[in-house]
Amino acid sequence: MRDVIAAFILLNAVVLIVTYLTYVERKFAARMQSRIGPYRVGRPHGWLQPIADAIKLLIKEDIVPALADRPVYNLAPIVFLIPSLLIFATIPFAPGLGLADLNIGILFFLAVSSLEIVGLFMGGWGSNNKYALLSAMRAVNQIISYEVPFVLTALIPVLLAGSLQLSAIVESQRGLWFVAYPVIGQLAFIAFIIATIASENRVPFDILEAESELVAGFRVEYSGMKFALIQLAEYTHMFGVSCLGALLFLGGWLGPGSAHPVVGAAWFLLKALFIFLLVTWVRWSFVRIRVDQILGLSWKVLLPATLILLMATGFWVAWSGGRVA
Repeated sequence: MRDVIAAFILLNAVVLIVTYLTYVERKFAARMQSRIGPYRVGRPHGWLQPIADAIKLLIKEDIVPALADRPVYNLAPIVFLIPSLLIFATIPFAPGLGLADLNIGILFFLAVSSLEIVGLFMGGWGSNNKYALLSAMRAVNQIISYEVPFVLTALIPVLLAGSLQLSAIVESQRGLWFVAYPVIGQLAFIAFIIATIASENRVPFDILEAESELVAGFRVEYSGMKFALIQLAEYTHMFGVSCLGALLFLGGWLGPGSAHPVVGAAWFLLKALFIFLLVTWVRWSFVRIRVDQILGLSWKVLLPATLILLMATGFWVAWSGGRVA
């Protein structure tokens, strides 16, 4: 019963944080472009805008295409959302503050997070729309291409820490955060950010939602609450990957006063927010590149680079006798 209550609290906390991350992104992007952003709903700064958006989507009509594969179409948003929520089961927010700190936590995260691709393709296929299907095929192609360097990059902190347990990886950074580790840390963090942007289908890698070609991509036939679930899944997954980056490279909850769980959790969320805003900054600063350039960057540049970096990390750890700091 205790685990059920903890899971319920974690689920609602994640949904609340992700809901307001949409507000943070809109405000952040607006300031970058000398705009105001959401302002009127919940004046003076529009802090009730996410609630208003949620209510609007709840009461909108749910339209199902006449020729859609109804079981697949209706199930896709749920299949898309569930993996995005499950990845938080193994994330430690502070010492002793987490649902399940598995000894193979990072493997669980990587395995479960990749399942979102199933729901994405179900949405494109079930809609029975050529634009949605093309978008889903593009997305599958891109996500699979960048999942490989993403996994290789995530394994670099595993080698440096000598553990697959996320809390152990954080504790091994007490002397030095892995992002500050000479050469290896900086290159790995840059590769992680690039792979994250691509795997999350964000600009300049958003070929699945190219408005000039595919309207709204694989979600073009969705409306109302189903559309809201898809949006929630995308932002939840982005927040989860930001949390992973904070754990692997930025020392997780480590910081002044982090021995207290609340302070540690605050440090952790601030670092995750930093990565989220870093990705958002890239999204609102560059233009979309072509699909051949996206795939070429993955297979010809990022994959061999991360593979070489992983091998170099392994040789260094073996040569130094496992000492990373």
